[in-house]
Amino acid sequence: MSQKLPQSANEGHVTLRSYTAGFLLSLVTTVAAYVVVTERAYSKQGIIAAVAVLAITQFIVQMLFFMHLGQEKGPRWKLLVLLFMTGVVVIIVVGSLWIMGHLDYNMMSEKQMQHYMDSQDGL
Repeated sequence: MSQKLPQSANEGHVTLRSYTAGFLLSLVTTVAAYVVVTERAYSKQGIIAAVAVLAITQFIVQMLFFMHLGQEKGPRWKLLVLLFMTGVVVIIVVGSLWIMGHLDYNMMSEKQMQHYMDSQDGL
């Protein structure tokens, strides 16, 4: 019979150092997003892209440092649930933006519609 070796005391446990690192990384991404928006150093699309990248980065940091994704033993059910939840959130966000964009276009007054058509060269 094989004998199992004792596991180390720190295996599977998180340390104050990892929580501090996660907190500092989350703080850095939050402050960076704030600075990008308030300083307006980029174009509108650049700001949106930068904030989206920082949001995804912060999401990953929080999943790794606070939710401990990937550190559990056994099946990866947490990962499967996370991927499903991410898909649902993407559908809700993209669908909401699509609906709001169409509402904005369809609820324009005559004057706003004329200005929009002029800016689009009649298209």
